[in-house]
Amino acid sequence: MIFLALRHLFARKKQTLFTLSGIFLGTLSFIVISALMLGFRENLLNELVQNDAHIHINARDELLQEHSLDSYFNKIPSSHIVWRSPPSGRLNNEAVHNPEKWIHILQSEPRVSAFSPQCSSDAILQYGRGQVSTQITGCIPKQEQHMTKAAAHVTEGRFEDIALGTHYLAIGSLLQKHLGVRLYQTVLVSTGNGSKIPFKIVAIFKTNSPFVDYKSFSSLEAVQELKNAPHQISKIAVKLHDHTQASALATSWLSFGKEKIESWDQLYSSIFQMFLIQDAIRFFCIGAVLVVAGFGIYNILNMTVMQKRKDVAILRSMGYSTKAILSLFFSQGIILGLSGTALGVCFGYLLGMLLGTITLGGGGLSLEPEQLPISTSLSIYLQAIALGLFSSSLASFLPARLAAKLSPIEIIRAGAE
Repeated sequence: MIFLALRHLFARKKQTLFTLSGIFLGTLSFIVISALMLGFRENLLNELVQNDAHIHINARDELLQEHSLDSYFNKIPSSHIVWRSPPSGRLNNEAVHNPEKWIHILQSEPRVSAFSPQCSSDAILQYGRGQVSTQITGCIPKQEQHMTKAAAHVTEGRFEDIALGTHYLAIGSLLQKHLGVRLYQTVLVSTGNGSKIPFKIVAIFKTNSPFVDYKSFSSLEAVQELKNAPHQISKIAVKLHDHTQASALATSWLSFGKEKIESWDQLYSSIFQMFLIQDAIRFFCIGAVLVVAGFGIYNILNMTVMQKRKDVAILRSMGYSTKAILSLFFSQGIILGLSGTALGVCFGYLLGMLLGTITLGGGGLSLEPEQLPISTSLSIYLQAIALGLFSSSLASFLPARLAAKLSPIEIIRAGAE
């Protein structure tokens, strides 16, 4: 049966080659586009997971409602409190309430690998005539080194030296470049309250991540002094042994206090929505190519059935069953699908590997040239094979079913007429 199917295909070489190329290009395009999209996605997610906390415990910023201030009126039922003009606006809480309680919870949680209390502030760094706006994160260096790769990528000085006093600073390489400052030189730091405090640069880090390399770090006490807020903790960053458990754990912690608790995937939910849109576009575009290839298979097999009606009559008269005739024409579409998909997978893999050798130039905020991220996930190739075989099988079934329904007597009569 396979021999007869191949003879039918080789009898119409141009049409067979055209259809084969359609499935080949569809599978190839799906693999290459998916490898590029998923490569950038994996690279981005790796940056988010490695360079940021898995769970953020922040002070809650909430809107004032009509009964938000009822607790300030002692011994007066809320039903007796009537406002001529209800309170509105935001109730800004810059500090985590009872951080000692959270530290105890984190220390007793086995899924937590590390955590770092932080006090952050927007600030202006000045060196000579140069001024740069940045964010200073006050932290405990030994704990912060588990949160970000800044401590592990120090090029000059030592990150832990920021804890030697209250006026020491570790800055990123981009921040250093914009300020024009060197190691152990002094910059003036202000938070908008008018006063400028001198800080000595004791460490410079370079992670090749623009988001990280434009930051600065100091001791927890130093930033609390800058904000004039002793003992204030504005955030607790938490790392887990398994980052995939962050969402469930963050949700379970909501009942422990009034703080705003977000996991890394909840914080970047807009990015995941963008990924869903990318997947929809990817499957739609490649699906359109495979649909066109499927129509090619349908047309070829349909024309073959019309031209081989007498051959079908002879086969039926020789004792071939309806199922055998169905498998004869259906196998032609499967052969086209398997061949085109196999070629597309092989060339798609090779093209993906070739693209992976391309080096992206360090333009814009990028610090150094990087290799084009290419994903080699097995799911890409399995999806490509499934799409190719599905389109070819669906396009082959209708003509094969038509051929199986042909009756020898009806074919002979039609030929006589």
